[in-house]
Amino acid sequence: MQRHGLVAVLTLIASVAGAQTVTRGARAPDIDLPTLTGGRVKLSTLRGHPVVVSFWGSWCPPCREEFPELVRLQQQYDSAGLRVLGVNGFDQEYGTKAVQRFVDEFSVSFPIALDTRGQSRRAFYIAFLPTTFFIDTAGIIQHIRIGGMKREDLERGVATIFPLR
Repeated sequence: MQRHGLVAVLTLIASVAGAQTVTRGARAPDIDLPTLTGGRVKLSTLRGHPVVVSFWGSWCPPCREEFPELVRLQQQYDSAGLRVLGVNGFDQEYGTKAVQRFVDEFSVSFPIALDTRGQSRRAFYIAFLPTTFFIDTAGIIQHIRIGGMKREDLERGVATIFPLR
């Protein structure tokens, strides 16, 4: 019985992975969502800047490990024009308190978009958290990382979207 369950899960994963149309070299789908602070964020308005978009959840252990590095990355490269955008899609279904606690805990200074209806998750074909996209100044995806990242992984991703530094 367990074997059949594993086969079903692997089949589901393969079908989701096969459906991935958001790939390296493609234009990133637009994100137009409300933010935790009450405003709105639109990815297309960030063109001209290299952008890191992280889809995450406060309950996700790899997300918790990665977030301090995303905060550091934003601080380190802010003056060079880097923009980081966090997209939370699951926590606020129970209210935004968990999202706000997470943001406060890590002193997040970049926008946190609330994907309450899953429109951005669907547009980016998000199946696992965290999933991070490195988007160049023209809005083209240069690197995609599924799963948590350490500092070195983030630096490699950033290197794909910054002109020679």
